[in-house]
Amino acid sequence: MKKVIFFVAICFSFLNQSSAQSQTSASNLYKGTVDGKTPVTFYIKTQENQCTADLDYIAIYRYKSNKWIYLNVTQNRKVENEFIMVEHGFSGALMLKKIGNTFSGLWISPDTKKQLKIEVKETSMTKKEIENYEQTLERVSFENNDC
Repeated sequence: MKKVIFFVAICFSFLNQSSAQSQTSASNLYKGTVDGKTPVTFYIKTQENQCTADLDYIAIYRYKSNKWIYLNVTQNRKVENEFIMVEHGFSGALMLKKIGNTFSGLWISPDTKKQLKIEVKETSMTKKEIENYEQTLERVSFENNDC
């Protein structure tokens, strides 16, 4: 009986490892400017949706201050590299197009009266920076999405 339980446990462990390995995940850091002068930093994590096999995006960004803003990201299903990113609490929205390793587009205020150009380019990260950004993403996501 112990051998059967051990065998089932090993099979279950193997299945979980294969499932976890097949899920695609990537993180990218982007830096640039808003309106050509204000520095902005984006951290975007891409992962495969387990139900649809589509890519899901989780993102945070900051400008002017050290306060990170959580973004609800939606990719245009008809045009692969077009995105809308809405700030948590709807304090603004970003309409961005990705070309190569650059996002460019507009930040738009909720009343649409203010529109500022944004351009950010992918930047490399050290292992330590990835860990720090992952922790920040997790914290900001929890703060904005916890019941």
